Amino acid sequence: MALPLSDLLMIGGGEKKLAACLVLLLLELFLEGGESTASPAHIQNHLELGKQFLARGQLSDALTHYHAAVEGDANNYLTLFKRGTVYLALGKTRFAVQDFSRVLELKPDFTAARIQRGVVHMKSGEYEQAMLDFDQVLQEEPNNGLVLEHYSSLTSAKTQLVVQRAVQPGDHEHAIFLLTQLLEISPWAVPFLQARSDAYIAINDPLSAIADLRQVNRLTQDSTEGHYKIAQLLYTIGHATNALKEIRECLKFDPEHKLCFPFYKKVRKVEKQLVNAEQAREEKQFTECIAAGEAVLRNEPEETRIRYEGHKVLCSCYTGDEQFGKALQQCKESLDIMKDAQVYCDRADALLGTEMYDDAIHSFQAALDLEESNSRAKEGIQRAKKLQKQAERRDYYKILGVGRSASKQEIVKAYRKAAQKWHPDNFRDEEKKLAEKKFIDIAAAKEVLTDPEKRTLFDSGVDPLDPERHSGGFHGEHPFGHFQHGSPFQFKFHFN
Repeated sequence: MALPLSDLLMIGGGEKKLAACLVLLLLELFLEGGESTASPAHIQNHLELGKQFLARGQLSDALTHYHAAVEGDANNYLTLFKRGTVYLALGKTRFAVQDFSRVLELKPDFTAARIQRGVVHMKSGEYEQAMLDFDQVLQEEPNNGLVLEHYSSLTSAKTQLVVQRAVQPGDHEHAIFLLTQLLEISPWAVPFLQARSDAYIAINDPLSAIADLRQVNRLTQDSTEGHYKIAQLLYTIGHATNALKEIRECLKFDPEHKLCFPFYKKVRKVEKQLVNAEQAREEKQFTECIAAGEAVLRNEPEETRIRYEGHKVLCSCYTGDEQFGKALQQCKESLDIMKDAQVYCDRADALLGTEMYDDAIHSFQAALDLEESNSRAKEGIQRAKKLQKQAERRDYYKILGVGRSASKQEIVKAYRKAAQKWHPDNFRDEEKKLAEKKFIDIAAAKEVLTDPEKRTLFDSGVDPLDPERHSGGFHGEHPFGHFQHGSPFQFKFHFN
């Protein structure tokens, strides 16, 4: 004798067992003469199993057996009520209301079902339907404490709804406040959640908007529009990987969705480039990292956090590749979008590469201002101070690329070449700042090495342009003070 279908379901999963169960079910129906109504024993068995799963908190399994029991006897109001409560526990409010409504068709005086339906309507923001159910219960049970409590909340919610609808367009903060109050009473009200998510977007709070939209998706269960909006928001704040996961959820419902499919293709491409860039950065493959980062910027022309991610990785990889001018420009672009301790540290490393020690220290300090415990910034400040101390004495021969025995003619020739190369007018943005520093050093080197007295001082170990020098040279205001870092100047040099 074959085991009942319910017993087989308890044995285990697997496609073969499921197929066997279906065959046995068809066989049982055939042997019973094609009747679709299960025997009372089978119905009772499903009800008992459903009760057991419910006691263990396994709601989906309990629902499966209550389904089977309802299919066996569609007019048993108690079974329908039990299934409705499970639907409610699973957050499937629409199906719960359908079951409670069917119960009331079969047994209009079943107060528990009417109260439950009223509560679902109230929590879903359907206040008129909820009022009808609560009014009818109070007509029969005027002192029902539970319903009186719900009735009070419902009255308050209806008043708040009137106020919320009167909010002036554009007053998003006030709208959020009122909608939050309504959602405390009606947490399943999809229109309220959607309205609040729109208000959050308007005040540039995408994470809160995403939280509301996720709740909308749970309540509607098949919201392609919801998944699309969440994916867009995630992408806008730079979470490309999460955006890709979300847009795939949309495509599960509609593989050729007119909005989701083209957005999926774009996100997939950008996400792959970002992943490749980050992997190359970790492996110190800076050329590959730079290529991937530049591709991100080409594929995302809009001002989103995705561009921030692209600039951020390029800031790091250009620094690693010792292309410090380009690194500083990318760091600036990144910081213009969002302040970030890691970017400040990368910028500081690029500044160290250009021997701009004071600026590097300030950049490390900016990272510490954002993250007090940032060990990289703390170590960076100490390293920058040490390097600054080591570099206090500029090597003018090295700056011009000449030997210590170079003649004045060779020095002037080297100066002309270097000055032409590093003249600030040849550069822009962050690279211009680097050129300005180098140009000042080049001019200072020429000034010292073409003047016999100053060159003699320098060869003896004294920098004649050192403003803190107290002997063997100038006193008072330094005649070459305009060469010091950060001072105002105009470039009017003649290459002779």
